[in-house]
Amino acid sequence: MTLHRLLLLLLAALVTACATVPPGDAATPRAGVAQPFVIAANPMAAKAGMDVLDQGGSAVDAAIAVQAMLSLVEPQSSGIGGGAFLSYYDQQTRKIAIYDGRETAPAGATRTMFLGPDGAPLAFREAVISGRATGVPGAVAALAMAHREHGALAWSSLFDAAIETAQEGFVISPRLGRFLTIPFPQLSTPDAKAYFSRPDGTLRQAGDLLVNPDYARFLRRLAEHGPEALYGGSTAAKIVERSRAAPLGGTMTMADIAAYRPVKREAVCHPYRAYLVCAPPPPSSGAALLHLLGLLERTDIAERGPHDPQGWYLFAEASRLMYADRDAYFGDGDFVSVPVQGMLEAAYLDRRAALIGERAAVKALPGEPEGSTQGVADQTLEPAGTSHFIVRDAAGNVVSMTTTVESIFGTGRMVDGFFLNNQLTDFSFNPLQPDGELAPNAVAPGKRPRSSMSPLILLDQDGSFAGAIGSAGGNSILAYVGKSLVAAIDWNLPMQEALALPNLVARGDWPMGEVDKFDPAVIAGLKERGIALVPGQGEDSGVHAVLIRPTEDGRGRVDGGYDPRREGVVLTGAR
Repeated sequence: MTLHRLLLLLLAALVTACATVPPGDAATPRAGVAQPFVIAANPMAAKAGMDVLDQGGSAVDAAIAVQAMLSLVEPQSSGIGGGAFLSYYDQQTRKIAIYDGRETAPAGATRTMFLGPDGAPLAFREAVISGRATGVPGAVAALAMAHREHGALAWSSLFDAAIETAQEGFVISPRLGRFLTIPFPQLSTPDAKAYFSRPDGTLRQAGDLLVNPDYARFLRRLAEHGPEALYGGSTAAKIVERSRAAPLGGTMTMADIAAYRPVKREAVCHPYRAYLVCAPPPPSSGAALLHLLGLLERTDIAERGPHDPQGWYLFAEASRLMYADRDAYFGDGDFVSVPVQGMLEAAYLDRRAALIGERAAVKALPGEPEGSTQGVADQTLEPAGTSHFIVRDAAGNVVSMTTTVESIFGTGRMVDGFFLNNQLTDFSFNPLQPDGELAPNAVAPGKRPRSSMSPLILLDQDGSFAGAIGSAGGNSILAYVGKSLVAAIDWNLPMQEALALPNLVARGDWPMGEVDKFDPAVIAGLKERGIALVPGQGEDSGVHAVLIRPTEDGRGRVDGGYDPRREGVVLTGAR
């Protein structure tokens, strides 16, 4: 207990060494100097990033330190063995680049790999811990690509905090401790049991010390040798071995891992109110989130507020329309044609928004945007094991990054102290449409599964950085981010209040949300309009966001927030 208390006191001292800013209350930076900040789901990860910024590191440098620490202290959400989308704002050029680190299916993957011997889709609990669920990890490769282009410090210097913490141990947080009490199938795997068990065989809990010397050794090799430490050699061989092991072993090879390449993509941008909102293109669902904003802009939701049931009704119906289109058409844009521009075309948005009547539609069906094919009923499952963080450096460059191992603790299989992703379960389990054609999100070799991860960056009318936002939450990410933007922009709530508002996820015909957190009058008003909100899909959000609020001197004020449902923090550095 003495060691636990000492570690807690040290962490508190380290975090307070930075400015832990009350959300929405950050000081105004000096003219010509950006206000550096890190917003992340864990204080230790945010502190690791801020330390890098204090050493003169760039936003990308800090992002690498944040990810390395998250992989250790928040293993249920993201990690070295997973994938990510990184949206990068370059202050000098005022341009946005997308680094796609989404996992890929191995060359031996087949479209029927998630069907059982009877031809029916596998049960998710069976598929999620299978070897065939793991895709080739992409987060490290994407960060390495971004570092080559935007790094300021040596790659080898960015892992020190995570190495020390893994070696010395960290105190299990309440959130991680809570997940260790839930009977997730991953916790039944031998690797997870060995990692989280006490000497007496019981699982550790919040407040216990957890050490991970295997991860410390791997990070030392990653620091010294770069991404090759993951994409070749002993670690790659272990990934192949663990992913090919029973039950339901996969087909990954060393060649699959060595062949992985991140993709630098153009952002998809669309106006919303006074902002230009930019998102990753498919396989991300960022364009669908832009579609949602376009629908909402055609309503009077901005004249409503958090206690007006009509505002929530408009959000719910617009969400149902958006999800119908997203679920029908989105997949990996390198393999299938996704009607992104058609969904954002003004006339199409007008037609879809006109479907929002005085009462909820009986069923929300996909539309027919230009460039679309036949819409299909979606067969994709997407759990909520993800994390989002935002970094800005002193030069004004920004990283908005959503990162994941997919389901809670990925597959539950570990290599060198980190969990392997189960990202391939983001593909449609049933690969065929009703007409026998392949579904847009069917499995294929080298393909990237559809993702709801949507790290956004907002620009003002001059092209300057105006904000960033993203969330965890699987399919619900689009609803979580959409609600937060409406609350912060349309309803002008301080960011922390905007993120704390109850969540409402209207995907399909059964809208769900944090029923107990809503004003009873809102619940009643929704019911009068044909929406009977039921509990569910609200507690797993992990929204982190920032807006640069205008000030009289024109320099702007940082209004940052973290999702109170997690363990986040907003840290700012010296100005």
